[in-house]
Amino acid sequence: MTSNAVLDEAYQRLHGKGPEFGGDEEGNHGLSNHGPMAVEVMVRRGLDLDVHRWLDRYLDRLTDLPGTTEPITTHNWRAALGDPRRIGDWTVYFTGQIAEQRWKQVLTTWWPRLLPGLIAGSTHGVIRVGHAVRALRAADQDRIAATELGHGLAFWAARWRTLPGLAAPTGVRPARSALAAVPRLTEQSGFITHRLNRLAELPGWPAALAALQPADSPADVPARLADLVHAATLGYLTHGQASPVLLVHTATAPNAVRHVLPVLPTPMWVPSFTAAWHASAAVTATYAPAQPETPSAPTLGNDPATEVLDRAARHGDEHVIKFADTALDAFDHTGDPDVLAAALHTTRLIPSP
Repeated sequence: MTSNAVLDEAYQRLHGKGPEFGGDEEGNHGLSNHGPMAVEVMVRRGLDLDVHRWLDRYLDRLTDLPGTTEPITTHNWRAALGDPRRIGDWTVYFTGQIAEQRWKQVLTTWWPRLLPGLIAGSTHGVIRVGHAVRALRAADQDRIAATELGHGLAFWAARWRTLPGLAAPTGVRPARSALAAVPRLTEQSGFITHRLNRLAELPGWPAALAALQPADSPADVPARLADLVHAATLGYLTHGQASPVLLVHTATAPNAVRHVLPVLPTPMWVPSFTAAWHASAAVTATYAPAQPETPSAPTLGNDPATEVLDRAARHGDEHVIKFADTALDAFDHTGDPDVLAAALHTTRLIPSP
C-alpha cells in the first residue's frame, strides 16, 4: 500500500467526525480534532507507527460531524462566518466547492477572506488547512486530500474571529526578540475566547505587534516566516511549562502558513505573514508566563532528527507529533539543535496517551 493510500484511508475514516469535541452549550469549544494533522505527519515523515492502530484509539474520543441547518451560498456566507453552529453547513459548502473546482482556486478565493480570522479554533483551522495543502502539494490530484482541505476550510470559517488591538509590523525587532517582548495577560484563565477578548485592554499590546521587523515585499516573507517559526519553537523550551498544549501552536500555526505560501499568489504573502505573527503573539500573550524557565537540556544523540521522530512516535500524543514536525522544519532552516531539544521537551510536559 502506498503512503498516499494509507493517508487517504485515514482521511476517509476521519471525515465522518467533527473538528472539535467536548465544547459547551454556549459555543465555547473544548478540544480540537488533531487526527488529520497527526496522520499526515506520520505518513509524510515515515513515523514508526501503525496509522490505523493509532486511529482506532483516537477515533473513540471524537464526536460525529454535526448535521446541516441551512445551505451556505455565495450570497449568504458572510452571515455564517464565525458561527460554530454552522460547521455542518460549512463542511457541505466547501467539500462541494472543491468537488466542482480545482482546490487551488477554492483556496485562493477563500484565503484572504479567512485570513483576518486566523486565530480561529486556537489556530487549528489554518493548521488543518496547512497539513492538507502539504499533502496536496505531494499529490495534486488526490481527491480525498482535497476533501480534507474542504474540512479544514470549513472549521476555519465556522470558528472565524478577529483579534482586538491589531497593529501591522513596522519596527526593527527580529522575531525572537519581538516574541519575547509580547506582554502577557495577568489574568490567564478561562477559554481562549475569553482570554483573547482581554487583549483589547492589555497595556503595550499594539506596540508589541508593531515592533516586529516587517516583510517589506513578498520576497522577504519566506525568510521572515521561517524566523518566526524558529523563534516560537525556541520559546516553547523556556515557556512551554505554563500551557504545554496551547503553546505548541505559537509555532505550528505560522509553520502551517509556510506550507501554504507556495500555492498562494504573491500579493497574499505579506498579509499572510502579518496574520501569522498576530496569531503567534496572541497565543503567547494569553498563555505564556511572564518569566521563562531554564529546563535541563534534553540529551541528543548522533542523529538528533531521527531521535526526535522516534521519541514522538513512541510518545504518541498528537501535539507532540505535530510539534516534532515543526521543529524539524525549523532545524532544516537553521541547523539549531535547540529546536530539537524543544521538541523533546514536549514529551516531558505533555502526558503520553
